[in-house]
Amino acid sequence: MRFTVGEHSAGHMRRILHMFLTRWDLIGLSDSATLALTELVANVVRHVPERRCSVLILREPYGLRVEVADAMPGAVHAKAADPLDEGGRGLVLVEAVTDRWGVDERADGKTVWFECDA
Repeated sequence: MRFTVGEHSAGHMRRILHMFLTRWDLIGLSDSATLALTELVANVVRHVPERRCSVLILREPYGLRVEVADAMPGAVHAKAADPLDEGGRGLVLVEAVTDRWGVDERADGKTVWFECDA
């Protein structure tokens, strides 16, 4: 699915993800997966000028894989934010609540992904 995201888009995407997890009998992954997806969408809203992204939700033999791709090149890293910073903790949260996550860089942007084991 391709989207132009805004402030309320994460809520809509959480509902879509929850629907898939329910259908796939993976509802136990819902809290972790929806939090991780929320953080990745929030990063697009904050850091991608046109706020365009595509979201791919995949049922895998081991569980779930979610990918959020955008056209903004550059590496992203999970780093501890200063306690007084308003942001900067999103990828640290993704790392904490998922089994794996990473970034695939391309010439025309990047894909940030995470996986949750069933």
